Amino acid sequence: MEKTIKKYFPLFMLPTAIAFVIGFLAPFAYGVFLSFCKFTTVTNWKWVGLDNYIKMFSKGADVDVFVHALWYTSLFTVVTVLIINIVAFAIAMVLTKGIAGTNLFRTAFFLPNLIGGIVLSYVWLMLFNSVLQNYHLTITSSPWSAFWGLVIVVSWQQIGYMMIIYIAGIQNIPGEMIEAAKIDGAGRWQMLRYITVPLLAPTITICTFLTLTNGFKLFDQNLALTGGSPNRMSELLALNIYQTMYGMTGWQGVGQAKAVLFFLLVAAIALIQNKISTSREVA
Repeated sequence: MEKTIKKYFPLFMLPTAIAFVIGFLAPFAYGVFLSFCKFTTVTNWKWVGLDNYIKMFSKGADVDVFVHALWYTSLFTVVTVLIINIVAFAIAMVLTKGIAGTNLFRTAFFLPNLIGGIVLSYVWLMLFNSVLQNYHLTITSSPWSAFWGLVIVVSWQQIGYMMIIYIAGIQNIPGEMIEAAKIDGAGRWQMLRYITVPLLAPTITICTFLTLTNGFKLFDQNLALTGGSPNRMSELLALNIYQTMYGMTGWQGVGQAKAVLFFLLVAAIALIQNKISTSREVA
């Protein structure tokens, strides 16, 4: 049976491999190629070499907006990673204690994750502005009101999803280890520090990776909630690339170069985070 599976494995993998090449690999490679071209459509291009990458950081370009979007996105990602993981972990710990209505609470916390980012953001936009109008403000009155509005919306949406992952990890901790720690006289914080957190290292790695990448590539909520206002000062990187591609005439190549740089940045951060988390798990 095993020999038969190995024999026909390439045949079974062929449809998936073809779909991967057509749906991801070929468009990605062509996108990298277009970052070295000046184009208006994907079939109407002219090779310009590194001009798009140079223009991306040249004076007179939207370099200030791009650099702002870069550090603004980095700060947003750090804040949301911390808030989402800490709150999700705390809720998961509470909901694994066997309290009444646990399933109801799990469902309630998870439901926001099922709502699309655009719809969710428009709902929160109305809620924010209905409160802020009493103070003659809106969510986009300043870059920082927009920042915290985005943090609240994204955290509210993703905490429930990460909570489910943490619950699964907590429930997989061997009961005998917990009982042994209790017999040895370990307190609540000692059990958390020496038993729960170390055994949840793989789960923490997964949740950190997901929230990290989600923070950097956030687009829908940014577009619907702030649209980059005021004066493009609340643009995250994904929205900045979109605005360059479709809002600036003749800058499609620069937008594509930004997209390639964005991909390399997110990939590098994800690999570094995964390497650090994996080394801690081994240790």
